[in-house]
Amino acid sequence: MLDLLALAAMASDRLSAVADPAKAPGMAAYLKTDMPFYGVQTPQRAPILRELVAAFPPADGAEYEAAVRALWALPHREEKYLALGYAARFDDQVTVDRVPLYRDLIVDVAWWALSDTAAIGLFGRVLFKARAKATPVARRWISDPDMWLRRTAIICQVGHKEETDEGLLFDACLACMDEKEFFIRKAIGWALREYARSAPQAVSRFAAAHRERMSGLSYREATKHLG
Repeated sequence: MLDLLALAAMASDRLSAVADPAKAPGMAAYLKTDMPFYGVQTPQRAPILRELVAAFPPADGAEYEAAVRALWALPHREEKYLALGYAARFDDQVTVDRVPLYRDLIVDVAWWALSDTAAIGLFGRVLFKARAKATPVARRWISDPDMWLRRTAIICQVGHKEETDEGLLFDACLACMDEKEFFIRKAIGWALREYARSAPQAVSRFAAAHRERMSGLSYREATKHLG
């Protein structure tokens, strides 16, 4: 059985050892958050994540979820990044059964720097591996009251390339197209721009057909690399 206290302690201790308090205010300002930072950037976090993964491999789904939640519950932003990294490292555990966990990660902090990683790297991977079971979840999230779940429904297929479920993507964009929220408008443009790398004609037709409804931001992003 995983020692969750030891896992959390190792994460905090290792981050504290390489902390750069001078960088913390700038990192918090960039992400517009009051959450505390150690001032540890991605290159310094990578070996810590590798150590955590090696020292605390989950034996099953219950241990996996408990470990992710234990790291996520720690107060610093970098500890939450470690939680997301840990969650992604065990691909055999990234399954439909973990969707409730990933949903919690997406909505808890409610900010792009964390929710997008869970949306694309975790839920999006579940969708890629198990479309029949995960697509109904994504479709429910299209109309969810939580903005970050609606954003997830739009962006969760970023990186799926030719395997993108075009109907799901376009339906999500259409359902949210009239929203004024910046993060929704940006998500529509981003998701369409990424899909345009694999299906430029389909995205071009979609953008042209809905030009009057689509916000300027969404349209510019969607058509950025189209001729």
